[in-house]
Amino acid sequence: MGLSDFVGNERIVNALRGALRAERVPHALLFTGPSGVGKYTLARMFAQAATCERMKDDFCGECDTCKRVALLADPTSLVREGLAERGESADAAMVERTPLILQTHPDVWAVVPDPVRLKTPVVRPMLRVGQIRAVQRAAYFQPMGRRRVFILDGADTMRWDVANVFLKILEEPPASATLILIAPSPYSLLPTIVSRCMQFHFAPLPQADVERILKEKTDRKGAEITLAAQLAEGSPGLAMEMDVELTAQRRKDALRILTRAAQGQGFAQLFADTAAMAKDRETTFERQLEIFYGLLTDLLELSAKIKNPMLRNKPLAKELEALSKIVDAAWVMRAIAGVDELHAGARRNLNRQLGLDALAASLAMNG
Repeated sequence: MGLSDFVGNERIVNALRGALRAERVPHALLFTGPSGVGKYTLARMFAQAATCERMKDDFCGECDTCKRVALLADPTSLVREGLAERGESADAAMVERTPLILQTHPDVWAVVPDPVRLKTPVVRPMLRVGQIRAVQRAAYFQPMGRRRVFILDGADTMRWDVANVFLKILEEPPASATLILIAPSPYSLLPTIVSRCMQFHFAPLPQADVERILKEKTDRKGAEITLAAQLAEGSPGLAMEMDVELTAQRRKDALRILTRAAQGQGFAQLFADTAAMAKDRETTFERQLEIFYGLLTDLLELSAKIKNPMLRNKPLAKELEALSKIVDAAWVMRAIAGVDELHAGARRNLNRQLGLDALAASLAMNG
């Protein structure tokens, strides 16, 4: 068991091992990329390697430190324990005084967006100032072993004022600690934070790798593995968690909205479709927008007449091909710009249905 077991993005693994081997570990790392490609997993594995009692540029998985840090692999139960300990009725002051910190070894912390409550979590969990101030204090403590590591998952959820508090740590970085920020994109963070981090962007995995992971770690079989790998778009994490039939249906629903808008008719049905999508609270707005991005990327390749396009949505190839014949690249680019605006609005709690209605209407009028 070690870093070599991490699947995909070998160049990142090799760079991190090289830094450990040379004892030139950066004080701040930024892991970006799609959800489910292993950013948090590699951050946790790096924390094991940086603190392992037996190895210098990897982890043994057998020493006490490795075993304790490995408990961070599934943070769900640790979050549940932390929220239960703080109490369901904690007010805003209590949330900041008792920050949610996941710690299974003194030298390694995982900080995740705080859902505040266990039974009725907030709609948009975020990293809070109490958590960041706790990291700010602890980062300068001397490690028990070789190094301290702080993993900040969902770094993009910090409000700008909270991000400015975190920036103070990077302006005077601790000598014996590494902070790992995890976010979908560097553009979702303050430029002053990004400029002080060594950046690693995680690419989606080839479909064959995703299928191999599904065979090893799930009970899925045959055709279901293939379809899940196709729908996951290179994200093994999403592939393992997804309801394949429901995910396929959501893609079809999103494509139907784009098709009706491109045809420029049937506004009543078009808005009924957007209303149904807006009512789906089991899927985050950001995830819904990612579905649109994937469909529009395929459409852009098809409308540009690229030979042998690498479609993200192969099961919908026939429907996408038909739509590409009634839209052009300019229409697709307008649609992508519209989704970009919705993505920016999601951070400001934009009304989901109004946003989808506006996007569909604008594309119908410009169809």
